[in-house]
This record gives sequence, structure tokens and C-alpha cells, in this order.
Amino acid sequence: MDVIDIIKTRREPAKLTDPVPSDDLLSAAFTAAATAPDHKMLRPWRFMKIAGEARKDFGELMAKSLKARMPDADAGAIEREKTKALRAPLIVVATATIKPGAPEVEQLLAAGAAVQNFTLALHGSGFGSFWRTGEAAYDPIVKQGLGLAPEDHIVGFLYVGTVGAMGPEKKRQTAPEIVSTWTAAR
Repeated sequence: MDVIDIIKTRREPAKLTDPVPSDDLLSAAFTAAATAPDHKMLRPWRFMKIAGEARKDFGELMAKSLKARMPDADAGAIEREKTKALRAPLIVVATATIKPGAPEVEQLLAAGAAVQNFTLALHGSGFGSFWRTGEAAYDPIVKQGLGLAPEDHIVGFLYVGTVGAMGPEKKRQTAPEIVSTWTAAR
């Protein structure tokens, strides 16, 4: 598959199962992530893997965050928050640490580009992933629980595994829908 086909055929799976990519493939995908465009070469991105039993601990952290944000959350909502950590055999937390030398927005976009490279590398290798954020990504309890500094950004929770079921095909925009041509006023 060429790169255009990899990009055009990437979709979010409805279900992810074992096996996860091998350590060698994950290393290659993280290396691909690190080739993202990066103004001033600040490399703001970092990735943290959560697998196996650690996913249950991560689910507990997510539930703790929900309880703090929504003290009236019922038991069902708290349980759903815990089980989010079990929707894939591997979770990769993508983060950005903003450094002096370039605007914050440029560094966040660079981290987003790194995530896209990572997900495309996985897709091109036959694995699936989906990218989530939500309120937990911005919660200081989650950041602290993951060992991040308060000023660090969680760019996303990337759920990774073998595609068990593919999600629905979404209508994609075409070039005429998103591209215009600017001409100078004369």
C-alpha cells in the first residue's frame, strides 16, 4: 500500500483486540512519529505505554478524575469510566511538553502531527488505533497520576491493537470542498 492509500483507508475501528504490535513495530511507529514537522526542532512530544494490568490502574485513575469533576456521578458512570481503559490491549498516552523558543500552538500541532504519523504507521502495518481526549485529558488529577507536570498537555489517549471490528465508513471531504485559491486583489 502506498502512503496515499494508507492515509485514505485509515478508519477508526469499533473494536480492538490482541495481539498488539510487536516491540519492534511499536519502536518503528514511534520513530515515524518523531519525524513530524517540528518548528525549531523542539521535539515537544512524548509517548507513554499502558498495557496489561496497568490498564486497570489507569481505569481507576480515570474514575478518580471523574469523581472529582462530577461528585454526583452515579455508579454506572464511574464504572463506564473505568472500562474505557479496557477498550484496547494497549493505550499510548501522547503528551506535549511546551518548551521556550516557539509558540505553544506550533508545538501542540507538532505533537498532533507526531500522533498522526504514529497512527498511520500502525495502520500501514495492519493494526488499528483510535484517538480520544475528553475531559480527563485536561484534568490535573490524571496528569499527576501519570507523572506529568501540570503544564504538560495530554494530546490524546491512543487505543491500539488488532482490529476486531471496523467502525462505520464516514463521509470524507474532497479537495473541492476544502481547497480554495487566493488571488491578490488587483
